[in-house]
Amino acid sequence: MNTIKFWYDNSRPIALPQSVLPAILAICLATACTDFSLWLGILALIGVAFAHLSLNLFDDYFDYTKKKSDYRDALVHEGMRARIGKCPYLTSGQATTKQLLIACFVFGAIAVACGSVILYFRGIMIFYIALATAVLGLFYSAPPFRLSYHGLGELLIGLIFGPMNMIGTYYAAAGQIDNTIIFLSISVGLLVMNIVYTHSILDFIPDKKIGKRTLAVLLNNTTAMLVVLFLINFLPYIIITYGVIMQHLSIYYLFLFLTLPMAVSLCYLMVGFVKDPKRKFTPRFWNGPMTDWDNICKIGIDWFMIRWLTARNLISFFCLIIIVVSLVSYFFT
Repeated sequence: MNTIKFWYDNSRPIALPQSVLPAILAICLATACTDFSLWLGILALIGVAFAHLSLNLFDDYFDYTKKKSDYRDALVHEGMRARIGKCPYLTSGQATTKQLLIACFVFGAIAVACGSVILYFRGIMIFYIALATAVLGLFYSAPPFRLSYHGLGELLIGLIFGPMNMIGTYYAAAGQIDNTIIFLSISVGLLVMNIVYTHSILDFIPDKKIGKRTLAVLLNNTTAMLVVLFLINFLPYIIITYGVIMQHLSIYYLFLFLTLPMAVSLCYLMVGFVKDPKRKFTPRFWNGPMTDWDNICKIGIDWFMIRWLTARNLISFFCLIIIVVSLVSYFFT
């Protein structure tokens, strides 16, 4: 039990909402379908969660074996990064790379087991979706491609946790794919991508120093970075509006515009960061929950967390509204 907890704690479960919320959302959307299966949807949700944790550990493995992790610790000591060193369980000697690799495969095997059951009931389509997701997820940091080191990391994360995650879960639960899940999954994928892209702007200098080519590093221009940020934040609302106008989506999905102030606030905060990184901002209610804010300020990472948490809260509330709308539509129409 202690071993399971150890690897779970080190697989960055804090990031699970990025995959689990969209998957739950897909299950809720699937309730309107005639061939809806709750237990297959829940099985897909479990598979998504373990696949995510497995890929997080694989990311640690490939990052660590590429340059070890001391380069990240050095950046922290230089005061250039608002996070602790990566893979502390490896650098401290608590675990070996061999043990890490075993944990990767164990978590991955659980995801494969869930997928195999869904494959039996839903057919080959789920296999293709899962295979494509696994390949893209592994080569996010795995050689020879290391896609995240070539400016494609943010796009991959948006694709994996948005359309591929949601369409795969929806198909498992409903046995079909339709326009609703396509429109909503693209919008959600953009906002998941937004979390990572926001992070890459905040970490532009250290990422550039270590040679990690995030999208921000690839753009290498603050104006271009902000233009892309604005597009990522506001394109989901354009997609939703188009879907409603073309009658692919219910008019009730316009309630998603309740999250627009949060998107505007994030863009404002990021413009402030580019112009004056040292400027302090106080969280407002439209930024969403800022857990343990006093302690965050005390350790001096408030400049980072107010932006990262706003991006995370944006996707969380966006998904929650879709869940509410889909369930209300199911029970009251």
